[in-house]
Amino acid sequence: MLVIGGGITGAGIAREAAMRGLSVAVVDRGDFGSGTSSRSSRLIHGGLRYLEHRQWSLVRESLVERSVLLRIAPHLVRPLSFLFPVFATDRLSRWKIELGLTLYDVLALRGNVRRHRALSKRAVLEEEPLLRERGLAGGALYWDAQCDDARLTLAALRSAAAHGALVSNYMCVTALEMEDGRISGATIEDRLTGAQGTVHARVVVNAAGPWVDQIRRLEDPAEVPLLAPTRGAHVMVPRSRLGHQHAITFLSPIDGRVMFVLPWGDRSYIGTTDTDSGDSPDHVAATEADMLYLLRSANAIFPNARLALEDVSVSWAGLRPLLRDAKGSGPGARSREHSVTTGRRGLITVAGGKLTTFRRMAFTAIDQVQISLGVKPIPQDPSKSRSATEPLPGGDAYRVETLFARGSGRGLSERTVAHLVGQYGSEVPTLYEFIAEWPELREPVHPRHGAIGAQVVHAVRREYARKIDDVMIRRLSLAYETPDAGLAALDGVSRLMSRELGWDETRRREEIERYRELASAIPRGRTLLSGADPDS
Repeated sequence: MLVIGGGITGAGIAREAAMRGLSVAVVDRGDFGSGTSSRSSRLIHGGLRYLEHRQWSLVRESLVERSVLLRIAPHLVRPLSFLFPVFATDRLSRWKIELGLTLYDVLALRGNVRRHRALSKRAVLEEEPLLRERGLAGGALYWDAQCDDARLTLAALRSAAAHGALVSNYMCVTALEMEDGRISGATIEDRLTGAQGTVHARVVVNAAGPWVDQIRRLEDPAEVPLLAPTRGAHVMVPRSRLGHQHAITFLSPIDGRVMFVLPWGDRSYIGTTDTDSGDSPDHVAATEADMLYLLRSANAIFPNARLALEDVSVSWAGLRPLLRDAKGSGPGARSREHSVTTGRRGLITVAGGKLTTFRRMAFTAIDQVQISLGVKPIPQDPSKSRSATEPLPGGDAYRVETLFARGSGRGLSERTVAHLVGQYGSEVPTLYEFIAEWPELREPVHPRHGAIGAQVVHAVRREYARKIDDVMIRRLSLAYETPDAGLAALDGVSRLMSRELGWDETRRREEIERYRELASAIPRGRTLLSGADPDS
């Protein structure tokens, strides 16, 4: 089978297929996870707000998957405490929030991270002293999980490859091959070299996220769109301006929708919007209106923050590939469930869904693939299948003390080792091997970030990085976590990648200039919105 799309959905499908013994290849027209899968709210959660719309089964399924991911990828998916303050003017009362969280705990069953706790006004302010006191009625403390979405996608793809899948980024499907009126493969162009070829497959699965309707039109140009996408935007600001200890769930005083203020090291990100979007999936970015909405919503509950556009260090936005419904529901009420459909010439399309449930989506999709191949799927509980029990790369058990001791022996500081363990888990010894091979790889690549040279080598050798932005944005997050979008690391990163990939000096300079253009195009606040230099 051929999987089109290397985001989290395609990654999960490839992993599930390979684990069931199918011969599978997965391709993506860009880098893996470069679409919506690296532009999310970075949450693995049950979806507390979906209870409002009585989507009980989706919440239950999401909570089960949260438990699975905490178990198989503990280095990438971590428990996170959320404080939910309730104000007198909120559209949801304190008792409704309490009832919703009680139901949330019940639906989680044994997979719950920790039971929620109701808080008085005084208790809320003890937990978060900088919250607005005026009108505060109380609140609650509950638990969900946070993840690095891009690295989770890569981990799923690497797991698929470990089970025999062929994975290749920068491979664009330009046409679907037909034989006797049925799809028999695809014509593919290598976007790095310009070479073209054909991949033959008995089954082709369309898992292209916001691009699924474009792929469906390759099968039938008259296909009616499945999706009604919405744009979700986020802004990153200094955490010190908000001073929060927990993640904060709150109702925006502007329109009443559920929002988050989430910690990310010494920064915080605020999200998300949920607006209908006619944006091309190729060009999605937070608008000034998106950023102002997010900042004003956060300022309303953290009055001393006084956040303005100038405080936005970086923003990102992605298109949610949500299913169109006959009711014409608004963005917030549109279902986060997924569908698996088969076109008249055999193209299997997986659409909708959410990051948390990617593995469950894959399970359903591969059942359909096996049926199309004439194989009856073996009935099993998805939460007990192989994909639910086998750790993702880095998720195996390890002894923290041993990793710190070995890191010290390689000349690494405790802070650097902690940074590596937090991203690579049980795979940290692989990075130590790179340092033994080339001691200079222990050096930081940026003066304001914990990443070291060994991570760049790992990104190329083990994580399919082929361009500088693959490393700067999705492997090491330098674009998001440094004040200059990682520009100070460009020379060192490009030289390491040149060594690994055989770039000449011309290619290296081209990659540097291309990344500079990408970085300058990321909306970061009023100065960059007006076209100022990203170094300023």
